[in-house]
Amino acid sequence: MSVDHDNSTSLILVVDDDPGIRRLLSRYLTEQGYQTAAVSDGKGMDRWLQNNQPDLIILDLMLPGEDGLSLTRKIKAESNTPIIMLTARGEEIDRIVGLEMGADDYLPKPFNPRELLARIRAVLRRGAAPAGESGSLADKLIRFGNFTLDVINMELLNREDKIDLTTGEMELLIVLAQNPARVLTRDQLMDKLSGGIRDPFDRSIDVRITRLRSKIEKKPSAPQFIHTVWGKGYRFSPNGSTRG
Repeated sequence: MSVDHDNSTSLILVVDDDPGIRRLLSRYLTEQGYQTAAVSDGKGMDRWLQNNQPDLIILDLMLPGEDGLSLTRKIKAESNTPIIMLTARGEEIDRIVGLEMGADDYLPKPFNPRELLARIRAVLRRGAAPAGESGSLADKLIRFGNFTLDVINMELLNREDKIDLTTGEMELLIVLAQNPARVLTRDQLMDKLSGGIRDPFDRSIDVRITRLRSKIEKKPSAPQFIHTVWGKGYRFSPNGSTRG
């Protein structure tokens, strides 16, 4: 089994009440070069987070005591730590609510560990420099309206004020902003965001679009920057056009 040594400094916290899943993920992710820790519930997570800062949290939706949705809300209120939520099949509404609360991705159980690994790499890659150091200044700083999107540092400023985005929202905005005036289908966006892994019924793009609009549009119901092209996908208008 090959090991990705570049991940050796990445610390992943697994929060799941199933001891078998905790053992499986701890062993598998360690073999892949990650540092791992595992706890069984929200109380254990709170204790662990008092002394540690993970690079990513794998969080089960259904936990004893405080559930994954509540924990996601609490985590995102205090930090921008990426979260991949594990859900049982058939919990579509809960998955959407999890994304609305700020989860960066989700994976239904049962899952293939290799698929989870691909999603972990995709989420962690969002913290790297997407454009590369050799890109032009225009590639690194994208301006639209009163906003400045710093692609290298993964920051969005409204004049001087920083706008808090989840890593999933940030990556989606970067993809849209780097393809101005181009209609991107949901499949194209999912390919760019998750490395080709997608569910034909996946609504996470729509959820992230809604969240992005709530943060950058003056009137989200009549967006200036992120337009819906009905039956096709989404188009980014850096000039702030009110026309779709």
